[in-house]
Amino acid sequence: MAHHITQDLIQLKIAVLTVSDTRNIITDSSGEVLIDSLKAEGHELVERRIVSDDIYKIRAVLSQWIADEETQVVLITGGTGFTSRDSTPEAITPLLEKIIEGYGEIFRSVSVSQIGTSTLQSRAIAGLTNNTLVFSMPGSNNACKTAWNEIIKDQIDSRQGPCNFVPHLKNIDIRACISREKIACNMAD
Repeated sequence: MAHHITQDLIQLKIAVLTVSDTRNIITDSSGEVLIDSLKAEGHELVERRIVSDDIYKIRAVLSQWIADEETQVVLITGGTGFTSRDSTPEAITPLLEKIIEGYGEIFRSVSVSQIGTSTLQSRAIAGLTNNTLVFSMPGSNNACKTAWNEIIKDQIDSRQGPCNFVPHLKNIDIRACISREKIACNMAD
């Protein structure tokens, strides 16, 4: 099933969480980068939240979205560094059923050309749980752009081959989507 791709984009419902002790809705530029990016690709923002860098506050919001039948993808910006307050990886890892090991590896690999070996301090992680994709990334605007443009955008695009994560998400019947496309193609002939 993972190799099914579609001709048309399947619009996904995405939530954005900013983890920060200092940002608010006005100053949350990295959250805005992600929102603008997902909308530009044709996806839908279902909710946006900002929480302080606290393991239990992060888990509470993420758990709500994972359990929600509507939210298919969660993008988390911030809290991935090495300061004593950076706790996003510790907060989300216990909630993930499957870790996407390659995400952090690719993020750091791509980032090295931008920030050099400082990329070692990125603890960006991703995973799948309850058919919900969760991607975390550092809180800078550039890190969000890198994660979105170089990795996430393609992996949540149902048209991306040879595979993408869309068939694994809740409320997706990829075979029905492909069948509808074939019917539409046949009707056009």
